[in-house]
Amino acid sequence: MKATLVVGARPNFMKVAPLMREFARRGGTETRLVHTGQHYDENMSKIFFEDLELPEPDIYLGVGSGSHAEQTARVMVEFEKIVLGDRPDLIIVVGDVNSTLACSIVCSKLWIPIAHVEAGLRSFDLALPEEINRMVTDILARFCFTTSPEAEINLKREGVGEERVFFVGNIMIDSLLNYIDKADGSQILERLGLKEKEYMLVTLHRPSNVDDPDELRELFTMLSRLAERMPVVLPIHPRTKKMLESADPPVALSDRLSLIDPVGYLDFIWMMKSAGIVVTDSGGIQEETTVLGIPCVTVRENTERPITIELGTNILAGTDPARVEAAVTRILDRGIGEHSLPPLWDGKTAGRIADILEKHFP
Repeated sequence: MKATLVVGARPNFMKVAPLMREFARRGGTETRLVHTGQHYDENMSKIFFEDLELPEPDIYLGVGSGSHAEQTARVMVEFEKIVLGDRPDLIIVVGDVNSTLACSIVCSKLWIPIAHVEAGLRSFDLALPEEINRMVTDILARFCFTTSPEAEINLKREGVGEERVFFVGNIMIDSLLNYIDKADGSQILERLGLKEKEYMLVTLHRPSNVDDPDELRELFTMLSRLAERMPVVLPIHPRTKKMLESADPPVALSDRLSLIDPVGYLDFIWMMKSAGIVVTDSGGIQEETTVLGIPCVTVRENTERPITIELGTNILAGTDPARVEAAVTRILDRGIGEHSLPPLWDGKTAGRIADILEKHFP
């Protein structure tokens, strides 16, 4: 089997690494890794590739940033050249970034089967570009690999036949469990002067939270209040940093709220595991904190990962700073209730995916 795997942004790396490792272990599958360069920072990409022991991409398209239309179009034009020359038996896409959508459209029109890892996740909010990417990719995919039972319900509702749906578990957790022991060697807490379970880890990057100057100011004012109770550390996303720096007048921040540069994968999962509480608007962090048993407050009005609320440690607080502050305060006062591990979030998802693909491509 000739399989082309696509990454476009850092969250994709953690989803592709277990598959690359599993295919290499088994042999019999020729893999090609294509990095579209949708989001690309040389230093950060290098750290993630090293931490995850990923090989250098076979092809780097270097499409860069731009509007959704520009970015999607550039990926489609460049990726079509690759698949026309190589003619893989299968393309594997992950997650919900623009590269996932663009490469799926290209391959569907060239009659190349598509496997979508993390299929069926839905926020039911079409204002989110990721939701459109997810829905279109799932309609086109021959193999829809799902992370949780409700994803199959979503796909069935949209007309995806059950013969295309495979419940395999969560590929992100494969990376988390594989590298958590290695992350134990991280010195990030010592470098930042943090004590285990005595700080709040925050990540914010979604446009709905950071693009409006007034809303951004309210969120960071709220975080400064919370920092007076528990120190806050925030690895700052370039988008958030840009908006903070351009705020007029400047946003007043507590000296107990530390803004730091983004960190590598191993450092970040150790910071997450060691945190007293996590506040985020990220999808993957909702999943990782559930497995680690860390309280998580999600700063969004909806989530495509409801199982992290139903079974895990996640609370969906909305984007109103007062509601977020109340949710965090409640957890700090009372802790979190009963929680459990979602089914098949066991670190063996890549093996299940490889088993299925080997049956279809003997």
